[in-house]
Amino acid sequence: MAFVTRQFIRSLSSSAALHAAIKHVTIIGGGLMGAGIAQVAASTGHSVVLVDTSEDILKKSAKGIESSLKRVAKKKFAEKPEDGEAFIQKILKNISTSTDAASVVQGTDLVVEAIVENLKVKQDLFGALDKAAPEHTIFASNTSSLPIADIASSTARLDRFGGLHFFNPVPMMKLVEVIKAPGTSQQTFDSLLEFSKALGKHPVSCKDTPGFIVNRLLVPYMLEAVRLHERGHGSKEDIDVAMKLGAGYPMGPFELLDYVGLDTSKFIIDGWHEKDPDNPLFAPSPLLNKLVAEGKLGKKTDVAVSSFI
Repeated sequence: MAFVTRQFIRSLSSSAALHAAIKHVTIIGGGLMGAGIAQVAASTGHSVVLVDTSEDILKKSAKGIESSLKRVAKKKFAEKPEDGEAFIQKILKNISTSTDAASVVQGTDLVVEAIVENLKVKQDLFGALDKAAPEHTIFASNTSSLPIADIASSTARLDRFGGLHFFNPVPMMKLVEVIKAPGTSQQTFDSLLEFSKALGKHPVSCKDTPGFIVNRLLVPYMLEAVRLHERGHGSKEDIDVAMKLGAGYPMGPFELLDYVGLDTSKFIIDGWHEKDPDNPLFAPSPLLNKLVAEGKLGKKTDVAVSSFI
């Protein structure tokens, strides 16, 4: 009876911990996405530690966050610049940085990973953090294309592992895809939903399927536009105009491909094709492969896709 009682109490304790509000957040990755998530979390009163491998990267991240906040303050406090400065400093006080992820996660409620889209690298990271983080800590990946279950497999906390897919630029984009992998507990999923709402975002529930919702529709759409052009069925200019004026899209598929990055889109579609080679929506594009091989990746190389297709 005593054993059953102890088990019951431990179960209640674990449940309460998972349902407790997430207050301390560790962001792994100081790039554009990681810095954006850190800014939003700090702006909503969370204590945030931004982690990366070098102080130089973190200094650049902090500078980017401060610049972003200055733009917000300039609009929000146009008539009272002193209030704008106080606004900025208050948020910045909620953010600290570190190059020691294992040490930081020992006192965190949530770890959000926003590093390179490489399964092995993510697995190695989470495998190491799993040994350092306390039992109640929830792990989440910001991956846009890799299966959450595959990333989580390197840990012993499958029930406390989910996906939080933010969109760029994070401070402006309201959507967050919250992904429930097969092993994710309902308590963890609910905690991630509540955390997303606490950030002022609009979360949508997703299954752990290729691309979740947005990219599952978006990437094949962009690739089909390239195939349409490859077959000579429409010019890139006409395809973009048609989708903007006919479908009400703010950007045409070629403009969007340029913005997302041709290499990023190729990486995603190649991964899906490898897992499901018979799906025609996941078929690689010879033209896209050629452009990426030539280093023509879109805006990140200051070359618009419309200038070289």
